Amino acid sequence: MVPFPRREKIQKSLLRWYERHGRDLPWRETRDPYAIWVSEVMLQQTQVDTVIPYYERFLKVLPTVRHLARADLSKVLKLWEGLGYYSRARNLHRGSRMVVEQFGGKLPVTLHELLTIPGVGQYTAGAILSIAFNKEAPILDGNVKRVLSRVFAVRKDPKDGETERFLWQLSGSLIPEGYASAFNQALMDLGATLCTPRDPQCLLCPLRGLCRAVVAGNPEDYPTRKPRKLIPHLEAVAAVICKDGKVLLRQRPPEGLLGGLWEFPNWKSERRLRLRLRNYIRKEMGMNVEVKESLGTFKQTYSHFKLTLHVYRTITADCKSEAEGKWVPVEKLHRYPMSRIHRRIAQSIADQ
Repeated sequence: MVPFPRREKIQKSLLRWYERHGRDLPWRETRDPYAIWVSEVMLQQTQVDTVIPYYERFLKVLPTVRHLARADLSKVLKLWEGLGYYSRARNLHRGSRMVVEQFGGKLPVTLHELLTIPGVGQYTAGAILSIAFNKEAPILDGNVKRVLSRVFAVRKDPKDGETERFLWQLSGSLIPEGYASAFNQALMDLGATLCTPRDPQCLLCPLRGLCRAVVAGNPEDYPTRKPRKLIPHLEAVAAVICKDGKVLLRQRPPEGLLGGLWEFPNWKSERRLRLRLRNYIRKEMGMNVEVKESLGTFKQTYSHFKLTLHVYRTITADCKSEAEGKWVPVEKLHRYPMSRIHRRIAQSIADQ
């Protein structure tokens, strides 16, 4: 696909640059496929600096795939708390059990088998195969798409099906025999440090003499970026229901947004918040409460919407079973995995 002289120049230039300037990252200190799998899952849609402490803590508690497979999901979610995109943690947990049960506790070394593991797509499988096993498997994350689009002047949206297939072929055709691990990580590093979306550092780039976007004089025009969609804004109301020094938590369903996490009862609502909150609790939870003071307004931005949550302290004398949730002493709230916004609520209660 790429003429040999140009391909060889790209390979040699990038590998030399990576040897001198590659990032010092904790998952690069190991060839353990499990550790690399964990790092790649955590790095999906998350910045490197954010991931590092989570990665180190996760492996300290769950150092092998068998440790992860034996762990309770709640423990895994607690380790993941604050990292976001919790379906990644649930899939990693499910995948670990599959690896133990079907592959004898060792990650498979073929693309077909890796793709059967929950949460492992073509990019993650390629990263595991190339980085852990040095197999010539292509990768194509956002950084690599940007680098390839500029070097080869691919202007079309890289998310377009035909364009994405072309970039996958390009990525695979460039891998030098015997150097898949270093080369793929070099591509990722180049996109993360120099070939950035805005203000790329072209003068420092090892591929500047080989980059068609630089020759054209407009590297930031590659690839085409679609305008961002407006994110809807949701208003909701939440209750910190108090009784005898305890508060009521509910656990979200195991699948879907924030699946398996614990939270304070909440409902979408924009008007007459106190009245509606009391009515929601009576109708849906079968409890009579007295709505007391506001505990504040909490905000969080998710990938597809923004949330403003109005929180009120409520008290009840009802002695309901835990069918609707779990009564938890305030001093033990830290043990339960929560989303960022509900953790802030819990912290505000504990600080009172």
